[in-house]
Amino acid sequence: MRKLLKSLPRLARPWSHRISLLKTQLTQLLEKERIRTTLPKALALRRVADKAIGLGKAGTRKAWDKAKGMVRTDSEIHKLFTTLALRYKDREGGYTRVCKTGFRERDAAPMAFIELVDRVGELRPARQPKSVSPFLPFTVQAYLHQQKQMADQQK
Repeated sequence: MRKLLKSLPRLARPWSHRISLLKTQLTQLLEKERIRTTLPKALALRRVADKAIGLGKAGTRKAWDKAKGMVRTDSEIHKLFTTLALRYKDREGGYTRVCKTGFRERDAAPMAFIELVDRVGELRPARQPKSVSPFLPFTVQAYLHQQKQMADQQK
């Protein structure tokens, strides 16, 4: 997480507070699947959340250990590696969405919702994952098409 945080905005906080803030917000996002925060925090959290969901999709022991350093509770780590990994198995990226909601009343800070896509009750429907690239070799395209047909027949 250290390398990831070096490229993120400072958010007017020292290093340790910034790490703590993003870990807490990531845990809340995984628990509630939508949170309201300021726009700069949401944009920073989006990068951390996409990286964490990618670790959940990997499903290895090393990925589990890395995710344990990013998420505060064991129940959310379990959700990351089971529920969310299955939900996003066909999606290559873009697991979160940031929707601007206006300005906070007392200090006029720009506010935003950050939410996980492809879930019940999302603010707007997500785009479908991209289809197979036409530039793949023909044998790979045929294999993927065959796998898709077999999956459709099983349903």
